[in-house]
Amino acid sequence: QVQLVESGGGLVQPGGSLRLSCTASTTAFRFYDMGWYRQAPGKERELVAAITSGYGTNYADSVKGRFTISRDNAKKTIYLQMNSLKPEDTAVYYCRSDIVGVNPSWGQGTQVTVSS
Repeated sequence: QVQLVESGGGLVQPGGSLRLSCTASTTAFRFYDMGWYRQAPGKERELVAAITSGYGTNYADSVKGRFTISRDNAKKTIYLQMNSLKPEDTAVYYCRSDIVGVNPSWGQGTQVTVSS
């Protein structure tokens, strides 16, 4: 099981920015596909952005043009740069790791609150 530790959440005003980080424990990090998910109160967990081991990316329609996912294999870390934040982006954000033949791992989550 991969240990994932998220950081960078907090309270920000609408229109502001935050950068989330997720650091993995595995030395095989470069082989993993990684993703950011979020879950708002009373809603299901949803994919926000994902990045493959080959650096391919995809985004939820609601965040395209505002959020950017990236990875640094040397630091075993992925990032989510979130710009132009909206109140509807408020949620707990989770990091997930995926690789063939292994159950996915999840981080503990980090709270993002967008409010004036």
